[in-house]
Amino acid sequence: MLLLIVLLTAASDAATASGVKAFVGARVIDGTGAAPTENAVIVVRDGRIEAVGAKVPVPPGAERIDVAGKTVIPGLINAHGHVGDVLGLRSGPELNTTQNVLRQLGLYARYGITTVFSLGGDAEPGFRARDAQNTPSLDRARIHVAGPVIVAATAEEARLKVDEVAALKPDLVKIRVDDNLGTTAKMTPAVYEAVIDQAHERGLRVGAHIYYLDDAKGVLRAGADFIAHSVRDREVDDELIGLLKQRDVCLCPTLMREVSTFVYESEPAFFTDPFFLRDADPAVLAELRDPKRQADMRTSRGAQEYKKALQVASRNLQRLSDAGVRIAMGTDTGPPARFQGYFEHMELELMAKAGLTPRQVLQSATRDAALCMKAADGAGTIRPGVWADFVVLGRNPLEDIRNTRTIESVWIAGNLVELGGASGAPPRPPAR
Repeated sequence: MLLLIVLLTAASDAATASGVKAFVGARVIDGTGAAPTENAVIVVRDGRIEAVGAKVPVPPGAERIDVAGKTVIPGLINAHGHVGDVLGLRSGPELNTTQNVLRQLGLYARYGITTVFSLGGDAEPGFRARDAQNTPSLDRARIHVAGPVIVAATAEEARLKVDEVAALKPDLVKIRVDDNLGTTAKMTPAVYEAVIDQAHERGLRVGAHIYYLDDAKGVLRAGADFIAHSVRDREVDDELIGLLKQRDVCLCPTLMREVSTFVYESEPAFFTDPFFLRDADPAVLAELRDPKRQADMRTSRGAQEYKKALQVASRNLQRLSDAGVRIAMGTDTGPPARFQGYFEHMELELMAKAGLTPRQVLQSATRDAALCMKAADGAGTIRPGVWADFVVLGRNPLEDIRNTRTIESVWIAGNLVELGGASGAPPRPPAR
């Protein structure tokens, strides 16, 4: 009997010492598309999920975290953000510091965005943050980087630029094929074809910023691997759908990018949302309330054109989704006044308003975003072997996608993210 007690005590001490946690009693939406598991147990050991299911036993000595009555979802993935060179409403390369990168990754994490793909403008601090995140001690959002956006005037220059970026070891390469509503020169087919060919020679995928339907078709024919924005000039057609589905190329709608171009023509309703305000900078809000700034936006041709483009993008999103094109949630957050973390939840709401079901929306922001961006196997899901990145919600997002905002706690590699913010951190789920 004494020996049995000693053995049980040793097992208990070992579980506690290794940081084993058991999250008990929640509804688990695992991101795979399967039906939710009720009254589930998630066991986390050394930062990764060891087991999940309704009949999983709690290991002796594990820290037991009561999440009964809650809903657990995989950490949300933003397939198109930007991290590094913005502080408040200022931007510039001098702001791309380690401190600022980590600050922004912490901000994303507090809103339940546990992974962000930074599509352009990335410098050394972003690469360092990416290279340091494969650890059980992580407690901020993961980052994947594209490095500098490729800009070139000729095919020869394009190939050299790709080689320069490839030497940095990015996760993918980014190009822009857009004339900004006729105000700038657009990358020509000869140049983007050279970028795509050279990137593929270097084993790198290419994400393409587009606006026009014809350009989307052009970059896809040239072999682009990811479409980083919606088609916004006209309705998508069967030809585009075929090009996307032929190679399972994903499209990232970034509906909130359009919203950001016109929403500050008056005071947005979300300026009174406590979920937004807990991490908002009052000085930034004061600048965005400036009457002159608002008047300038009301009379801006670009702002009003992008307002119309949002409607086109929303209709196109529904048609593409209905046709079976894989959608990756993304927002283009990071530039000034595109609020990291909060805008991702607004994006989910806009996707639902466009006609996607809550299940489809959530899928686009978890497993499908991970698949689209070739993230680690199993990323965006709650399955054995993957990093324990998940969010505990007070309400079920499959009933209303806005319930992703009912965040009670965020866990990255099984570590509790301190939510903080102006309203203070909510209490940690009780351990017992």
